[in-house]
Amino acid sequence: MFKILGIVVVVLIVGVLGFAATKPDSFRVQRTASIKAPPEKVFALINDLKGWNAWSPYDRKDPAMKRTLSGAPAGKGAIYEWDGNKDVGKGRMEITDATPPSKVVIKLDFIEPFEGHNTAEFTLSGKGETTDVTWAFYGPSRFMTKVVSVFLDMDKMIGRDFEAGLANLKAIAEG
Repeated sequence: MFKILGIVVVVLIVGVLGFAATKPDSFRVQRTASIKAPPEKVFALINDLKGWNAWSPYDRKDPAMKRTLSGAPAGKGAIYEWDGNKDVGKGRMEITDATPPSKVVIKLDFIEPFEGHNTAEFTLSGKGETTDVTWAFYGPSRFMTKVVSVFLDMDKMIGRDFEAGLANLKAIAEG
């Protein structure tokens, strides 16, 4: 009985690992929102890391999170480091490209609860009195990320946070 159970467990583990190995080597999560405000106004809210606590969904997950700002006051070279609870972890982000009023690219380095090096990108497209804002997050999928993705849908998990953050950004920009 234990031998059969052991074989079944081994087969299941090998199956999960084999399935994970077939997953893509990179990932991308993105959400878009339309905001009734000019691109310049929305861009300013994204490009200045000091103001992120007003709309970022992650700041709301841990209001007691320790934040350190350094580098440029805004735009390229602005740095934001955080150290928070289990919901937000610890990490660092740096704006690597800021093209007013259409794009902000951020290098994201996660330290805890897992190490990861990814990119966040905000693309703004003005259409009359409305700005379409796309928040994208992408990077490599290492093997452990692939294994976790067998059980958790990262697009849904992170996508919900992006939707909340874009709704907060919309409320501030339109307010």
